[in-house]
Amino acid sequence: MVVLITGGTGALGIELQKVFPENISPTHKELDITKKEQVKKVFQQNKIDTVIHTAAITKIRKCEEDKQLTWNVNVKGTKNIIDEIIHSELNTNFVYVSTACVFDGHSEMYTEKSIPYPENFYSLTKLLGEFEANILPKAIIIRTNFVPKKPWPYEKAFTDRYGTYLFAEQVANGIKDVIKKRLTGIVHIVGDKKMSVFELAKMTTPQIKPMTINDYSGPPLTMDMSLDTKKWKKYKIKI
Repeated sequence: MVVLITGGTGALGIELQKVFPENISPTHKELDITKKEQVKKVFQQNKIDTVIHTAAITKIRKCEEDKQLTWNVNVKGTKNIIDEIIHSELNTNFVYVSTACVFDGHSEMYTEKSIPYPENFYSLTKLLGEFEANILPKAIIIRTNFVPKKPWPYEKAFTDRYGTYLFAEQVANGIKDVIKKRLTGIVHIVGDKKMSVFELAKMTTPQIKPMTINDYSGPPLTMDMSLDTKKWKKYKIKI
């Protein structure tokens, strides 16, 4: 099975390359998803069985500051890939990696049937990407919340933001499981425990310092990213 992985330099993309050894993972120079001709070329040169689409602008502040770039990558880029899948007539499977942040974060334990309501521009573009993916009848839309298994990149972490987190390698294996089971539609790949960002950060960085949303200034954040699932199993987060 030849798997095209977009966003191969990201935390999840790196782990997906380990899980799917027969992968094509072009650099941004080789595949800029905002350019239709580059997308077309990759499809013409390879018989692609499955696309796992992780490429996106994900930093909340950057998304707010450069809405045009974010729109071009997260929405138009996704559409470019889907259009090429349709035009190629190769019956290529499509896996779209979305986010728990499509929900407003005012409650908790959102399921696949919960109604999305984005809090910021990043979340909005990821939700619109889901709508694009839904054009394909066999698409898999993965909502999840993960971090790389590395030291926390910041000095502090929130004690009052929550999620059902996993590490990127667990999500990569979860995606492989879901593909093998031939599930379609929205699937939540989630941890079995709700925890704060601070608790998550302490797993890799014991010296991390606490902070709250009162210490933050910037675009609105999704405060509770906790997901539940009615379609799949839960995973235990582990170091």
